[in-house]
Amino acid sequence: MSSTLGVSRPDQASYMLRAAAGDAGRAYKQQMLDLLDVQAGQTVLDVGCGPGTDLPALAERVGDSGTVIGVDRDPAMLAQARERTNGLHWVEIREGDVHVLPVEPSTVDRAKIDRVLMHVAEPADALTQLHRATRPGARIGLAEPDWDTLIVDAEDLETSRAFTRYTTAEVVRHATIGRSLARLAELADFHVETVLATTPVFRDFQEADHTLGLGRNMQKAIDEGHIDRDRGHRWFASLSRGPFYASFTLVSVICSR
Repeated sequence: MSSTLGVSRPDQASYMLRAAAGDAGRAYKQQMLDLLDVQAGQTVLDVGCGPGTDLPALAERVGDSGTVIGVDRDPAMLAQARERTNGLHWVEIREGDVHVLPVEPSTVDRAKIDRVLMHVAEPADALTQLHRATRPGARIGLAEPDWDTLIVDAEDLETSRAFTRYTTAEVVRHATIGRSLARLAELADFHVETVLATTPVFRDFQEADHTLGLGRNMQKAIDEGHIDRDRGHRWFASLSRGPFYASFTLVSVICSR
């Protein structure tokens, strides 16, 4: 059912592709690829590959002498990933869960998990699985948002703060995992080499509504009694009139095995 406020929830594949195509998405993804230093002939693992957004770029870097393995548990995502990598015979698409990776131990040279750990049941277990799959000397890239840092400019500052609190407490399973990435990586016996924080900025209201769920999550907050209906509707209406600003912090960690 469509929400009363804002755009209805997009299907997950469309959401991921649109987020990756934005300026902020392209910038941090390119940065991660550069820091991973993927080489020709290597085996690269993309955990939670979704519709295969990053698989062609990884395939280009390893070349046909290497292997790229995309893992996801959603058959619909995997179908799109297969379509996106059609003709790239060195790309393998495997159905599997992040907690039980379908990868032989110590076979992966490079690996990435991008905006996946905030959704999984046990992030620490997922990183343990990743440690098992990677070879000594492997490099690993992790990227997750910290939704406690979500700020939305509005004259009604208290409602903006209430919206962020609701997002953190109710909408995202591990909403503050971005700040915990380096610690979790070290607890999984990885060596943390680089920690970066970037701030995706939204000046377009429609783009922010799609990506940040401003309307649909405000409607949920109202329906669940977290925010007063009239106040929530006034807040959302004021955002749509602009000028608009919102941002959050995305943390990227590069570590080695």
